[in-house]
Amino acid sequence: MRYFILALTILFPVALGSQARAQTSLSVGIGGRGVSLGFSISTYPTLVRIPGYPVYYDPRVDLNYFFYDGLYWVFVGGDWYASSWYDGPWYLVAPIYVPVFVLRIPVRYYRRPPPYFRYWRPDAAPRWGEHWGPAWERERSGWDRWDRRTVPAPAPLPSYQREYSGSRYPRQHEQQRTIESSRYRYQPREPASRQLLDEQRRHETDRYRQSPQHEERLGQPQPSPPREVRTRQQEEVQHQRMEPPRTAPRTAPPAPQGRDAGKGTKGRSDKGKGRAEDDRRNGDHP
Repeated sequence: MRYFILALTILFPVALGSQARAQTSLSVGIGGRGVSLGFSISTYPTLVRIPGYPVYYDPRVDLNYFFYDGLYWVFVGGDWYASSWYDGPWYLVAPIYVPVFVLRIPVRYYRRPPPYFRYWRPDAAPRWGEHWGPAWERERSGWDRWDRRTVPAPAPLPSYQREYSGSRYPRQHEQQRTIESSRYRYQPREPASRQLLDEQRRHETDRYRQSPQHEERLGQPQPSPPREVRTRQQEEVQHQRMEPPRTAPRTAPPAPQGRDAGKGTKGRSDKGKGRAEDDRRNGDHP
């Protein structure tokens, strides 16, 4: 199932006491290409670890809001959404790919549980098989059976995001990835988490390729690669272009062959003999 980016809007009233919780208003609408859910978190959440689970939740937010495996997870309208930043953008995650420890979160930690949660044990996980049906339950068989002595360590919280709120919050994936690459080194262990991050990167790449900035850049001459990254073949071609052409050495003409061999020297000796005979006749020699 494909992921979709969601635009979210949550409104928080001012807390009037230490026991007051932030309230949210949730709006649901139908977009052109898919469902658009909305909520917005104005400041970095207060995340508390769920005892015995590698999952965090925010007890002050009136929303089913969690953190697991380097991603934020929210359960809204019967579906799960995830993001690498606390206020999105968000991606819809197909039920078949939701990590097991997200599915195992006890009912009592859902700050806004749906009505059908009320009849389930608060200290147990929701009955996802009843919610998503037998086909899902067959595919995810065993999700609710696990050894509590082998719980993995929780991912470190990306507390650096506390510095980004309001107008400083990065809304573009490209901005978020640039900050993450230098501030957060954790690599997700869940296949669903890794796939989600890959999908975000692909979406941002496709979005950039369709942008006017990318089209403008394509029309500009691209710089040549540095010398150290050239291939060996490129170096050889460049060397051949710089080397001056070589001239062939002069050679003597080939000697006559066959019947013509020695014809030139024989002619010259016969002429010499003729002059000597004339000189003797004319008395030039005794």
